[in-house]
Amino acid sequence: MARFDTIAVYIMASKYRGVIYIGVTSDLVDRVARHRAGEGSEFTEEYWCRRLVWYEVHSDMRIAIQREKSLKRYLRQWKIELIEKDNPNWADLWEAIRPGPLAGGTRVTPEQLLRGEVTDLDPANMVVTGKKDPRVKPEDDSP
Repeated sequence: MARFDTIAVYIMASKYRGVIYIGVTSDLVDRVARHRAGEGSEFTEEYWCRRLVWYEVHSDMRIAIQREKSLKRYLRQWKIELIEKDNPNWADLWEAIRPGPLAGGTRVTPEQLLRGEVTDLDPANMVVTGKKDPRVKPEDDSP
């Protein structure tokens, strides 16, 4: 991916209504993958913020940084309400943003899906497993 492909403000959490981390990035997929691997930041590593619970894509990094700073000033309850408006159970949105397979074995980015450039996803090529990520700290995920 080229730099500035997925400018986004995002929120990572440790668990349902757990510790919240707000960040901004020019490559959402790579940044979230780093957080999930424990390499994103010292804060997310220490507090096990491995779950992407909210994100907002922007076309301009300056606007994204401004939005991040604004969200960081929000009261905790406002942040919870923002997350729960679209993600009431605080589900991990990683599977929704990571590149997935298309028919023919090519990959698709979240931006391609958002822009409607991809219409022929082949469910036969998608792999869904019930396995948990071994790097994720076991916690009670129930709301």
